[in-house]
Amino acid sequence: MSTRIAFLKGHGTENDFVIVPDPDNALDLPAATVAALCDRRAGVGGDGVLHVVRSAAHPEARDMAADAEWFMDYRNSDGSIAEMCGNGVRVFARYLRHAGLVAEGDLTVATRGGVKRVHLAKDGDVTVGMGRALLPGGDVEVSVGERAWPARHVDMGNPHAVAFVADLDHAGDLLSPPPVRPATAYPHGVNVEFVADRGPRHVAMRVHERGSGETRSCGTGACAVAVAAARRDGADPALTGVPATYTVDVPGGTLVITERPDGEIEMTGPAVIVAEGELDPAWLEGVGD
Repeated sequence: MSTRIAFLKGHGTENDFVIVPDPDNALDLPAATVAALCDRRAGVGGDGVLHVVRSAAHPEARDMAADAEWFMDYRNSDGSIAEMCGNGVRVFARYLRHAGLVAEGDLTVATRGGVKRVHLAKDGDVTVGMGRALLPGGDVEVSVGERAWPARHVDMGNPHAVAFVADLDHAGDLLSPPPVRPATAYPHGVNVEFVADRGPRHVAMRVHERGSGETRSCGTGACAVAVAAARRDGADPALTGVPATYTVDVPGGTLVITERPDGEIEMTGPAVIVAEGELDPAWLEGVGD
């Protein structure tokens, strides 16, 4: 990395990302570099990295190139690779518009969790088609200290354990992953959501994202929470034939989640680009030393 590399900083309901445009997939972004970029004291700072690549240029996305020109190569803040990030897709789409690569309206984005449909509204909100939720069976329990709660396993292309609690403070500091039992339920780790009711079809959540710790927002987590709440409330759109819409408050703002009778889930919320610049090549060369 001997040349200067452009970057941007953006967030969706304060789930923040370092955006690295790299259309031709020419950059090497090892885990150590990603972690250094996300370091909030010694780097740019972020919950993850959005590596912006043309689908045709990335080996993991070439088979999606006919359906989506751009691939979101998403990395967690510890450098690990993740299947999907709902807030990340919104910020990714906002970047594409900011850079003049797409117009307002409908577009598609390739992710490791499949091709996602996106709508860029004129008011700044971004709606993402998040696909269908899977609800694997089996009992799961989440604990913090001496407290424990049953949790709902919801798969949004990445795994979630959703626990309903009386008070969000019961989630503790969420600096380390809350214990989940049985340990075999999530061999590759899990995102854990703690959820409290705020009103009819209105909940609030906190989340520990695997590989990132507690974040200000989690898009796939908000979708998992809405699905779990709907099932708890007896509002399964596949059975009722009526869409179920939940307002989900996260520490960084508010998301609106709708599950349609065909199972498709849509998430709507803001996405903002806050800064852009260049990385110092000398700093990059020193990463990992």
